[in-house]
Amino acid sequence: QVHLAESGGGLVQPGGSLRLSCAASCTLSTYSMGWFRQAAGKELEFVGTISWNGGRTVIADAVKGRFTISRDSAKDTVYLQMNILRPDDTAVYYCAADPGNPYGSSQSVAYRSWGQGTQVTVSS
Repeated sequence: QVHLAESGGGLVQPGGSLRLSCAASCTLSTYSMGWFRQAAGKELEFVGTISWNGGRTVIADAVKGRFTISRDSAKDTVYLQMNILRPDDTAVYYCAADPGNPYGSSQSVAYRSWGQGTQVTVSS
């Protein structure tokens, strides 16, 4: 099982940007990766996914045009670039690895390994 660690969260003003990183304990070359978030008192929400080779990404409608996902295979790291942040983006953000589907999924149940999460707070 791959171990994942997110970093890069913090407090940012509305309209600002953050880049989250998700570093793996081993190679991610055969895994599709996903980002999810959970706001206080709400259910886990799909943010986006990236295929094993980075050739396909899917971004949730709620963040489309503001968030992008990328991966660096040499560093076994996946990134979530978040721009034009809004207060309703405030949540704990999680990355996850799916060994069974190389193209990525929006379903949280598809993912076998999860990071511990990183808090993102958007507030003035």
